[in-house]
Amino acid sequence: MSDEPEEMLSWDETVFRDEHVFEIDYLPDAFHHRTSQLESLKYALRPAVRGSRPLNTMIQGPPGTGKTTAVQKLFGELGGETDVQTVRVNCQVDSTRYAVFSRLFEGIFDYEPPSSGISFKKLFGQLTERLVDDEDVLVVALDDVNYLFYENEASDTLGSLLRAHETHSGVKIGVIIVSSDLSLDVIDEIDTRVQSVFRPEEIYFPRYAVDEIRSILRERADRGFHEGVLDDAELERVAELTADSGDLRVGIDLLRRAGLHAEMRASRTISDEDIEAAYEKSKHVHLSRSLRGISDSERALLEVVIDHDGQQAGEIYEAFEEETDLGYTRYTELVNKLDQLGVIAARYADVEGRGRSRELSLEYEPEAIRDRLD
Repeated sequence: MSDEPEEMLSWDETVFRDEHVFEIDYLPDAFHHRTSQLESLKYALRPAVRGSRPLNTMIQGPPGTGKTTAVQKLFGELGGETDVQTVRVNCQVDSTRYAVFSRLFEGIFDYEPPSSGISFKKLFGQLTERLVDDEDVLVVALDDVNYLFYENEASDTLGSLLRAHETHSGVKIGVIIVSSDLSLDVIDEIDTRVQSVFRPEEIYFPRYAVDEIRSILRERADRGFHEGVLDDAELERVAELTADSGDLRVGIDLLRRAGLHAEMRASRTISDEDIEAAYEKSKHVHLSRSLRGISDSERALLEVVIDHDGQQAGEIYEAFEEETDLGYTRYTELVNKLDQLGVIAARYADVEGRGRSRELSLEYEPEAIRDRLD
C-alpha cells in the first residue's frame, strides 16, 4: 500500500480526461447560445447548396464570441455537398490579396501554388477556370478581415472576389467577412466600386452573458477534466474572470492552465490558488494573438515604444529611425497598425508651443509584451 496521500497525483496521473478540449482550435459538437446567428448564416449560404451564388455576409462582434466557430461549424456541414467548396482564410496570417488567393488556390487544388514565378493574374485564372470546369460554388470566409484593412489590401481582395464573374463567366463566389475590430467601419472603408457589389447580410455576435459563459465552461470542463477536478465554486470564479475579460477564449485557456497548475502541485482538484495563478497568463490571450505573426519592423517599433512609453510620436520616431533607418511614412503606417491591433494607443494631446501631437502609450504591461515578443 502506498504511503502517498490519496489526494495527491502520482507522476503518471493527470487531471485531464481530454486536454485537447481546451485548445483554442477545438470545435465542440454542440454550439450553444448562437442559434439566431447560425440561422442567419445558414440563410445566407443556402443558395450555394442549390448551385447558386450565396449571399455575401458580414459577421462582426468582439473577440471570443463564437464568430469563427460558427463559420467552421457551417463549413463542416457544407463539406458534405459535392458542388460546394469552402475555404476559410486567416487574414492575420494571409494579409495581402496574393496571399489570400494563394490560400484559396491551395483549398481548391489541395496543393500550394509555386512560391514565386506565378503572377496574380495567372493564379486567379487557374482558380476560376477550375471552379467553372467543375461547376462548383466557392464560399470564402475572410476571418479577421480587419488585417486586410490594416495593410490596405481589403478593397483589392474583395473586388477581385466579388467581380470574378464579370471577367470569368460562370464563376460563383460568395464572401463571408469576419471582423473583431468594432472601431472599423467596414463598408465605409472599402472602395465605392466594391461597396456596390458587396451589399452583405449583417450578423452580430454579442458578448456572452455570465450564465452562458458558465454553461459553456462547465461543458468543456466535464469533457476535458476527470470527474471531481473542478467544483462549482471554482467554475464560478473562472466564469467571473472570463466575463470581466469579455472573451470566452480567456476562460477556456484559464481552465487548461489551472489544470496544469494543479498538476504541478500534484493535486487532484483545482483550487482558487490555481485559478488566480493561471489567470496572470490567460488574461493576455488577446495580446498573444495580436502579436502572433507581427513583422520585424512592427516588433522593432514595439520595443522602442516600450522604452519610450507615453512620449510624443516625433520623439519616438527619432529612436525608431536610429534603430531601423526606416522613413517617417513607414513609421506612421506601423504606428497605425499597432494602434488598430490594440497593442498601443496613439492619442492626440495638446503640446505647449507645438499644437496637437500624437502620444504613444502601451495598452498592456511592458513585461507582458516583452514575454510574448521573446
